[in-house]
Amino acid sequence: MTLKQALSHARGLLVANNIEDAPLESELLLRHRLGINRVQLHLDLDNELSPKDEEIFWHLIRRRLNGEPTAYITGHREFYGFDFCVDPSVLIPRPESELLVERAVTLAQNHTSPTIAEVGTGCGAIAISLALSLPQARIYATDISASALKVALFNCQKHGLVNRICLLQGDMLDPLPQPANLIVANLPYVREAEIEEGSFEPLLALNGGQDGLGKIRRLCCQLRDKLCPGGYLLLEIGQGQGKAVTTLLHSLFPSAKIEVTPDLGGIERMISLTLTSDTVHQAGEKPRLQRGS
Repeated sequence: MTLKQALSHARGLLVANNIEDAPLESELLLRHRLGINRVQLHLDLDNELSPKDEEIFWHLIRRRLNGEPTAYITGHREFYGFDFCVDPSVLIPRPESELLVERAVTLAQNHTSPTIAEVGTGCGAIAISLALSLPQARIYATDISASALKVALFNCQKHGLVNRICLLQGDMLDPLPQPANLIVANLPYVREAEIEEGSFEPLLALNGGQDGLGKIRRLCCQLRDKLCPGGYLLLEIGQGQGKAVTTLLHSLFPSAKIEVTPDLGGIERMISLTLTSDTVHQAGEKPRLQRGS
């Protein structure tokens, strides 16, 4: 069987099982097995697969058909043009989260040496993308999971950023040693009842509680002492959560500027908050956490 025949057959199996991006995923799995890049794959399409390579490739395809994400099978995921190592202890970076990086890079230009904190860093994709794009920034990355921070450390080493990103274990903003000019967070926002049974991704990184907003509420209520006057918050949200989160932020910071940005699919995906110099002093009592927190 040639590489071209293997790709065609694998693509058909993935399509028949309603797996999105079947052509790309079949190609990624074959390239992973052969250890070659995309250009080399297309140069070698008429070459024969060895019996061993063919056996292992179909094993990889069976894993994908059983629901295991390709990123976990290959151990890699591209994000913001960079390659990251991932494993089942971390959430797989999504393309929509690149919105956070794009906006953060723009906002950071307003500071000579900004201090940036990423909350819930996981594999470190957002923090590392920011560090690579903003060489003048001081970056903290927090996560409650020790296993996730091991993956983040590996990726920091991979990209030569061990001395530029400070990894901190702890709950949200608690371990942050100083206020930040910019806080970026992609927290769990899936409603507990909507998490698919048998999900390969870590529940800790998915479960946002009863209404999906439990972790987001807690972060918003921590901002007062952790975000510098004139600073920014960038927060990824799930579908239909924009109104609830903006209402909470308005109650905490009445004079702050708050915007909601849709992703390429038109879904409200990112909330940005800009503090004025006196916003923190104008904020009233912290609201009581609601059910689902």
